[in-house]
Amino acid sequence: MFNSNIFTALADPVRREILNLLKKGKLSAGEISANFNLSRATTSYHLSKLKEADLIRESKYKNFIYYELNMSILEELILWFKQFGKEKKNEK
Repeated sequence: MFNSNIFTALADPVRREILNLLKKGKLSAGEISANFNLSRATTSYHLSKLKEADLIRESKYKNFIYYELNMSILEELILWFKQFGKEKKNEK
């Protein structure tokens, strides 16, 4: 199963928007911060919450840290949510 922090991380609209930005690919913290009216420290806080929930990964390249979606966790979450969908009834 996935990390218990996932729902807390997803509850915040800024974090959901960060995930939306990362759909396009890897971004540095500065690139993410530039999309919001937030300090870099606040952006860093949101990124740390997303990392704790295992929703994003970080990788270092030269002097920068880049963030990207952790697709395996997101796919697992989608499958988990699907179990609550409507079930098809067998027709005879």
